[in-house]
Amino acid sequence: MTQPATPPPLSRYRRAGSLIFTSGQLPRDAKGRVVEGDITVQTRQALANLATVLAEAGARLDQVVKITAWLTDADFMPGFNAVYREVFGEPFPARSTVISGLVAGDVEIEAVACVA
Repeated sequence: MTQPATPPPLSRYRRAGSLIFTSGQLPRDAKGRVVEGDITVQTRQALANLATVLAEAGARLDQVVKITAWLTDADFMPGFNAVYREVFGEPFPARSTVISGLVAGDVEIEAVACVA
């Protein structure tokens, strides 16, 4: 008999004063499946998930001041950047992008938002 998966020991977000820190958001749909598609499709989904978590915390994407993103391949940067520019206006949030092996999907995005 297969045991149900144990949720990971993390919070979707944490608030510290006027700052909201989110956990990394993967390109998963409402059923928890990684969306099919190229990096632009996956980036849009991860950012939509990020927007949902921020809304739960009482924040919006335009309040994001720092992004950390992980991609599985440096060749995905142009597609990732194209979607990023659509979602975030100038001045863009500070950002770190790391090339890493991810377990699910080709992109993961976490954020820090300021609600002051």
